[in-house]
Amino acid sequence: MNAIDLAPLTAPNTPMFRTVLVVDDDPHIRALLVFAFEKAGMAVREAADGEEALAAVARAAPDLVVLDINMPRMDGLEVCRRLRATTEVPVLFLSSRDEEFDRVLGIELGADDYVIKPFSPREVVARANAIMRRSAPRAAPVESAATRSHGLLTLDAEGWTAHWAGTEVPLTVSEFNLLKALAGAQGRILSRDQLIDQIHGPGFAITDRTIDSHIRNLRRKFNDAGGHDVVETKAGVGYRLGACLGGASTKSGD
Repeated sequence: MNAIDLAPLTAPNTPMFRTVLVVDDDPHIRALLVFAFEKAGMAVREAADGEEALAAVARAAPDLVVLDINMPRMDGLEVCRRLRATTEVPVLFLSSRDEEFDRVLGIELGADDYVIKPFSPREVVARANAIMRRSAPRAAPVESAATRSHGLLTLDAEGWTAHWAGTEVPLTVSEFNLLKALAGAQGRILSRDQLIDQIHGPGFAITDRTIDSHIRNLRRKFNDAGGHDVVETKAGVGYRLGACLGGASTKSGD
């Protein structure tokens, strides 16, 4: 009798032991996504509503939360708001409402991406993989050549941390990548399309307003830390890194 190969059916380069929490009140959608993520070599947990989701994250934080917006008991927007109060776990929103207000609100609450129903499971898995690649932990460097300082701002690209005047400013993955792109531009203005390409990759389908939402989040977080001049706006053109000296904001419109 021929031996049976029991090796897992995953691609050689697929990251193993990644855990995704799928939160949706529709069991058919959960089953579809569980199948797609498991086929991609990931462990999957499920929650049928917002309260279950928060309890699941409290027990053991996943690598990514795929979060439906329209749910009973507690909707996805409130779940994201509560998650962001205690953790920086990446969030991918699912919604049947293709309205710009909902997309922008989701991003402003700290979500990393947004997919509209009906969706392709392959697209959801691809976007989830992109988010998790950007949020993958890096080993702390002994002497980090990736540390960049500008005024009172310090970015550690390997440690994925941002500091203002020595104090860490917690950022989501997308916010950190956006700030890193601005810092790497060395004073040049980057258009919204250029920023989308740098933080998501060429051809990634998100709106300009998503970048504006990330910029507002960055400004709010650094303003709270005393950094009022971290991002400068060139109206109608794009954004660049500000002086980062703690002076008045150089915002001239979004």
